[in-house]
Amino acid sequence: QVQLVESGGGLVQAGGSLRLSCAASGSIFSINAMGWHRQAPGKQRELVARITSGGNTTYADSVKGRFTISREHAKNTVYLQMNSLNPEDTGVYYCKLENYRDRVRYDYWGQGTQVTVSS
Repeated sequence: QVQLVESGGGLVQAGGSLRLSCAASGSIFSINAMGWHRQAPGKQRELVARITSGGNTTYADSVKGRFTISREHAKNTVYLQMNSLNPEDTGVYYCKLENYRDRVRYDYWGQGTQVTVSS
């Protein structure tokens, strides 16, 4: 099994910054990806940023240039540095781990951490 523990959410004013962390433990495959998704009230969950075990990154258009995803392999931890936050960034941020083996993907989700950006 896999456990994901998120931290770093909170309340911040527009223009401010936050850093989210997600530590994974358990059965983590050598080929994997970790990322952050968010869900705003009344909206579907959407991808924010993703990084593979090989270091390839993907960002939602709305966060490009403001958010940076990184990972520390030794600690199985992924970080999301969020700068220039605006109220549209408000939502619950979920960490996700994708394990890949034999062409099968196994998804694991964290409990979520609230990010609120005030105007």
